[in-house]
Formats: sequence, structure tokens, C-alpha cells
Amino acid sequence: MFHWAIIFAVIALIASFLGFGGVAGLSANFAYILLALAVILFIVAFVSRKM
Repeated sequence: MFHWAIIFAVIALIASFLGFGGVAGLSANFAYILLALAVILFIVAFVSRKM
């Protein structure tokens, strides 16, 4: 999941550099959502593993 978040972040950076604001914003939103989801799943897995 972190892999996809990094890919979308790179796409957002390249798109913003080339002037594609809509694609950059959408990719940045996807990257943020995937990163937040990955962190939440990591925390849940870490906590459930300790019990």
C-alpha cells in the first residue's frame, strides 16, 4: 500500500511540474488516502499482533 501511495505522489509531482493541475490534485488526494489507510492498517496489525 505504501508503494501505491509513493507512486501516486510521484505522479502528482510530475503532473504539477508539467502544469496538469487537475491530475496533480487527484493524484495527491489518492496518495494521501492510500498513505492514511496504510498507516491505519499498520497500526491495527501491530496492536493485534501484540495481544
